[in-house]
Amino acid sequence: MTKHSLAFSLLAVCSIVVFFSACNKINEATDLGSGLIPPIDNINTFDTTLEVQAYNGLFTALEDSLALSNGSDIQFLGNINNDPLFGKTEASMYFELKPGSYKYSFPFSKSDLVALDSVVLVLGYSGAYGDSILPQQVGVYEIPTTQSFRFDSSYSIYKNNITAGSALGPLKTVIPQTLDDSVFPYNEKASNQLRIPLYNSFGQRLLNYDSTNAYATDSAFKTYFNGFAVMPQNNGVANALMGFSLGDTNTKLSLYVRYKNADKVDTAVINFRLTQYSASANYINRNYAGSQLASYQGGTEPDDLLFIQNTPGSYATIKIPGLKTLNNRIVHRAELIVEEVADPLDKVFTPPQYLYLDAYDSARSSYGTIPYDLGTTPATGYLHSSLPIYQIANAPAFGMSRKAATDASGNPISVWQFDLSRYVQHVVNNTQPAYTFRLSAPFFVGEAYRNGATDPLVAIPVNTNYAVGRVRVGGGNHAAQRMRLRVIYSKL
Repeated sequence: MTKHSLAFSLLAVCSIVVFFSACNKINEATDLGSGLIPPIDNINTFDTTLEVQAYNGLFTALEDSLALSNGSDIQFLGNINNDPLFGKTEASMYFELKPGSYKYSFPFSKSDLVALDSVVLVLGYSGAYGDSILPQQVGVYEIPTTQSFRFDSSYSIYKNNITAGSALGPLKTVIPQTLDDSVFPYNEKASNQLRIPLYNSFGQRLLNYDSTNAYATDSAFKTYFNGFAVMPQNNGVANALMGFSLGDTNTKLSLYVRYKNADKVDTAVINFRLTQYSASANYINRNYAGSQLASYQGGTEPDDLLFIQNTPGSYATIKIPGLKTLNNRIVHRAELIVEEVADPLDKVFTPPQYLYLDAYDSARSSYGTIPYDLGTTPATGYLHSSLPIYQIANAPAFGMSRKAATDASGNPISVWQFDLSRYVQHVVNNTQPAYTFRLSAPFFVGEAYRNGATDPLVAIPVNTNYAVGRVRVGGGNHAAQRMRLRVIYSKL
């Protein structure tokens, strides 16, 4: 950290703003925003820190209306049983795998079928979050045809509106760390697969259907089979979420059969896959009972520790009272500094890919992007909302990406430095209000895009995945790692 000499002549000015913790003339280079600070003249360039008041909160499904699962997203399955900071998580998957076309028929006649050797549900593995060496146990169940489960509907990851029916196979025990190992099923060398054997009676049932009934049309198929519910069985040991890609070529329902081909017996594998008419849903259930996060909810006093978890998750409300008292000046750099408070499990449960900062406009009772400092561009390809999609164009420059650092005890931590320079300049010019902020790690947000001219309501993707990523950071009154707004400025 750089050293600054105290400018005694400014002491009276600093004391007027009670939220300033320092008001120092810069006499040497600074490691924060040095590229934006003009050459030091020893007279007009100063460095001050504004205190922060921060409070913990939990998102609700109503507040997080864009927390929807989609077949193109990574889906999560498993149990986190032991995270003292953030509690427990359980993730279940629901989806359809279907023939590629209708009227569908097998590559052999029913009379030529010799035997069904096995039927296996295969899920394309994309990685684990948590302790991947501990065993998980999962079960596969049929979604009853009486359930509404539609491909043209999006399902909230907060809610489980689907009831599992009868089991389609025995429970499967798996160690996530082994899922990237090579396997050698029929005529195939593969890896990154979770293979779950199902009962042959279920496979035989599918073989008994034909193009006159179940395989006549997609709507007909749904009246015979409505999809899979893949659910974790809580063994009390599991401590990770496993990610799977439904659209991956590894994901399929495979029937291994023998059939007569002329005067010999051949083998074949029949695969059903995710199609454009396949429904999917992913339910993520958080249980914060007994966690440190739970003990920090509902208080009226500012919190010294803040808990930020990816969707469905938690956030922090941030107030900076000193912002509204700043008089007119040239702002060279204003940045909100957020520091992780280390915990031994941080290497197991890592921070989200991005943290996100937005602002609450009390006049409109809505959240919006930070004016002038957050840049976005129109984007396409997301199916989570009817709102126009705007991709964040300057995530690293805005400060959403974490930076590696160490705390006073030598622990590795992450630090975020949100660049609010342009916005703060408008605040001191009285062209923008001093907002209350929100710090979070969402999958998507739906809010106003405020760029100083127009502010359309948009959907913004923030993190690549939901469910994974959490971090504990210091609040504005933390003893050693306090959240703060640092302002480097020149007097007019």
